[in-house]
Amino acid sequence: MSDTILNSISDPATDAINNENEGRLVIKPYMRLSGLEPLVVRPGTNFLNVGERTNVTGSKKFARLVREGLFEEALSVARQQVENGAQILDVNMDDALLDGEKAMATFLNLIAAEPDICKIPIMIDSSKFSVIEAGLKCIQGKCIVNSISLKEGEEKFIEQAFICKSFGAAVVVMAFDEQGQADTLEKKVSFSYRAYKILTEVVGYDPQDIIFDPNIFAIATGIEEHNNYAVEFIEATRQIKALMPLTKVSGGVSNVSFSFRGNDVVREAMHAVFLYYAINAGMDMGIVNAGMIQIYDEIEPQLRELCEDAILNRRDDATERLINFADTIKSKGKVIVKDESWRKGTVEERLSHALVNGITDYIDEDTEEARLKYPKPLDVIEGPLMAGMDIVGNLFGTGKMFLPQVVKSARVMKKSVAVLTPFIEEEKKRLVELNGGVVKAVGKILLATVKGDVHDIGKNIVGVVLGCNGYEIIDLGVMVPTEKILQTAREEKVDIIGLSGLITPSLDEMVHVARELKRQNFDIPLMIGGATTSRTHTAVKIATEYVHGVVHVLDASRSVTVTGSLLNKALKSNFLENVRTEYDKLNEAFRSKKTVKQYLKIEEAQANKAPINWDTFQPVKPKMTGVKVFEDYDLAEIAEFIDWQPFFIAWELHGKFPQILTDEVVGVEATKLYNDARALLKKIIDEKWLGAKAVIGIYPANAVGADTLQVTPEQPEIAPVKLEFIRQQIKKAAGQPNMSLADFIAPESTGKQDYIGGFAVTAGIGIEKWLDKFKADHDDYSSIMLKALADRLAEAFTELLHLRVRKEFWGYASNETLTNDDLIKEEYAGIRPAPGYPACPEHTEKYKLFDLLNATENTGITLTESLAMYPAASVSGWYFANPEAKYFGVGKIEKDQVEDYAKRKNWTVEEAEKWLRPNLEYDM
Repeated sequence: MSDTILNSISDPATDAINNENEGRLVIKPYMRLSGLEPLVVRPGTNFLNVGERTNVTGSKKFARLVREGLFEEALSVARQQVENGAQILDVNMDDALLDGEKAMATFLNLIAAEPDICKIPIMIDSSKFSVIEAGLKCIQGKCIVNSISLKEGEEKFIEQAFICKSFGAAVVVMAFDEQGQADTLEKKVSFSYRAYKILTEVVGYDPQDIIFDPNIFAIATGIEEHNNYAVEFIEATRQIKALMPLTKVSGGVSNVSFSFRGNDVVREAMHAVFLYYAINAGMDMGIVNAGMIQIYDEIEPQLRELCEDAILNRRDDATERLINFADTIKSKGKVIVKDESWRKGTVEERLSHALVNGITDYIDEDTEEARLKYPKPLDVIEGPLMAGMDIVGNLFGTGKMFLPQVVKSARVMKKSVAVLTPFIEEEKKRLVELNGGVVKAVGKILLATVKGDVHDIGKNIVGVVLGCNGYEIIDLGVMVPTEKILQTAREEKVDIIGLSGLITPSLDEMVHVARELKRQNFDIPLMIGGATTSRTHTAVKIATEYVHGVVHVLDASRSVTVTGSLLNKALKSNFLENVRTEYDKLNEAFRSKKTVKQYLKIEEAQANKAPINWDTFQPVKPKMTGVKVFEDYDLAEIAEFIDWQPFFIAWELHGKFPQILTDEVVGVEATKLYNDARALLKKIIDEKWLGAKAVIGIYPANAVGADTLQVTPEQPEIAPVKLEFIRQQIKKAAGQPNMSLADFIAPESTGKQDYIGGFAVTAGIGIEKWLDKFKADHDDYSSIMLKALADRLAEAFTELLHLRVRKEFWGYASNETLTNDDLIKEEYAGIRPAPGYPACPEHTEKYKLFDLLNATENTGITLTESLAMYPAASVSGWYFANPEAKYFGVGKIEKDQVEDYAKRKNWTVEEAEKWLRPNLEYDM
């Protein structure tokens, strides 16, 4: 392999490089996985979140559904994992009562018809290779096989590896051979190299698709043979990387300190020392608690020396000495003594420590001391403060700090700059510009949530992360018109424009911004981000409108790399050329793609509706009909229904709650974040920071067409309303319906009066006052925390009201007894789909919902022109009581259904295409 390719491995800015000598484009050797969307494991990728297994042995609900053959319903388990942030979906069907091969194939085939699930890669997980092979036949992207090894000999290993490779799968290789597990340096290297040679030379595997775990074992156990285990792992890592530089090395770091379990102080120090040497030797990834990845030089010197003696096996009595030291720590009991030893350092060391650890307690006095020490106030910023933020940026970039810590560091930086700002202004020596407490050092970035969209948590996080890396951020907020974006960009002479959006209409607005940039002759790059955006949409719809650089940015951590490449004169041209080449290929692939899936004609799909026996079904008459308003609802009651898992996802910490609090990787930081959130939540409740309002409505309704419901409010002043829904159109397996929400309401022809409900809730009333206060205090951490908690309260309020609707106001499940965990798992009867979500993706039905509820007058929630709700912490949707109602994704649809929908809505086809664009199978 050429040096050019090998040299490119450390450059995460782009996936391809130009080989100038050969005049050709060389693709970098990254691990590349995919569902419908690619997942590229670059050098900067620290950990991948494999969702809680869709596992018949790990989920009672999933096991029950699979055993009963209710695979369509079992998809909800997979969908929930994807929605909760899983990057890879692990599927396991190992159950003695199941036909594993058939169950795996059936479920994976159904997943393939659900774009919101199959967009991420699949990990086929089984102890039986026959089940793995059955699953491989159903995967449409590049998956992972878990796992193969040499424990059954080379012949079986090669046979299984060839099968995996023939399906394009990456493999997990366990460190076993025919005799057992690798427990010595020689075995660690030889097992790995033997498997590598077989996989690459015999089977033809790409090295980057192979991960080795050379096994980390406990040291300092009192058994002499164990003393060199850490040294052997570190040396094995070095040799493996030298022999096989593109493979990856992983290990469970916590194993090394297992003999000191219960003594976190010693364990954390051991982990930090171990990682210091293992990473230097080439270790790529590991299971390690984020809270113990401390600055190596900040470990207490005596403890660090003792840990090094044990890790590196430098002394015969290293174990005894470390045990004695550990006993002295235990003897102090569990009283936590605040460590103030860092206050004895120089002012530069104190500022750096405060920045890295997010400590604001002494920042005013330390900043003032530094100001008096340095010739100019500006020197404090350009010296110790920027040096400290460089450390923060490096730690975040290497996965040794997490987003909440970075945001806290930004708060310290802003408070320090705020102290210095008056003195800089007083001296009138404006060698740099200040904006909101962030110093312009390397570039000026304009960020905005586009017109019609009110969501900005992700945008704000990107702004904080970029600010921590020295960029000046001009944040225009939410619902920003194109004219304001361009005018500000011109007046402020910004270097990059960043656009964010959450709802699907925002995609069209981004296209409009790109066209206007072109029309007004701008030449600055455009960064695209947000939940609804994608690399493909950016390449096909936005980049084609503007030639001066359009780049999709996946998350906050990637924004730093992309921004650096765009503003580095030496890198920019090559970076943008590589992006254009990549996007051109995506565009070409999109334009020339042939439909692989089969679709029914809309009439056929409508005939294949959900099979509900209306002869035996008796709708439950609600205990109340009409509208009920809830004013100033008790936040304390709402808070009991919070689902905390999405809260952590907002902070880019992925894992199931509450397990995430003890997670080996992010547990300590997740716990700190959770404690901060609970403290702020208590303040929000006790001091009534936010107001919560809601309105619900229940109305007579019947299906009057294939996908049309007629709602007939009993209030004479409200005219009947027709609701229009979309139907799944992809061809299903025999016996599986093409569903529409209209299926769950009794047809008028049955003569049975059915009902539908609606709701609109908000927990964001009064939030602006507190956000303004945090902005004035330079406190991004609390601002983002408040918005995230308001979102959680709105969702919790929705859950609470749905519970009361089922038991009180409608009463179709009056005897329901479910825990909060059961509610989160959607164990209740009925559903509450929201306009804009997979089952009813078209947003304009919100107009009808809001009219029925008189929602704006009753709650204060307003709709933007793009149908986003304001305040942002708001939720609205429908109530369906039918026990057979289930969540599903409409998926892609064909033009005949668009024409049918347009006719029912009295729209033109072009109008329908505008709002259904994400679901269109065909290219407009």
